[in-house]
Amino acid sequence: TRNALYDTGFRTELFASFEPQLERFGAWWRQLFGESEGKQGGGILPATVSYSGDLHSMGQYVQDGRRDLFETVLSFDTAQNDASVPAPVYDDGLPTLAGRGLNEINDLVRRAVVEAHVDGGVPVAQLSVPTLDARGLGAAIYFFETVCAYSCFLRGVDPFDQPGVEAYKSRVKKFLNN
Repeated sequence: TRNALYDTGFRTELFASFEPQLERFGAWWRQLFGESEGKQGGGILPATVSYSGDLHSMGQYVQDGRRDLFETVLSFDTAQNDASVPAPVYDDGLPTLAGRGLNEINDLVRRAVVEAHVDGGVPVAQLSVPTLDARGLGAAIYFFETVCAYSCFLRGVDPFDQPGVEAYKSRVKKFLNN
């Protein structure tokens, strides 16, 4: 699917998560796909967002910007640690939030964002993992590593070498020796 989208002009993949603690996971994902696919003058540009914090900046771009990106959204069926929104002391205009769990609200926002992006013409792939724990993260890592390797093989790219990285590493070594 990723390569079919690339072949029809979708050149950027945006990894999105609604869990703030996954920002480093997104950085790992970006490195995996960037280093593995970004060769021979091609490859899908990997970018990341952490929703809902990035909704007003990047979310606006995704909703109304150029139509050359697609989104991969990682979510969890069961998140860790939840808290309920207390009843407001004063009328804050959000009475429907009182008593709802933050994970429930986060999931409602995710569903609304995915629906809006799809309606706006952004292809969205959704990956749901059962739990946000070591097992769930391990499953997501395995999934993305497999997808990355197959994607590279389909494009005729070796996912395991890094000629671009080696180009600057050799220069750093040369400068250090001078």
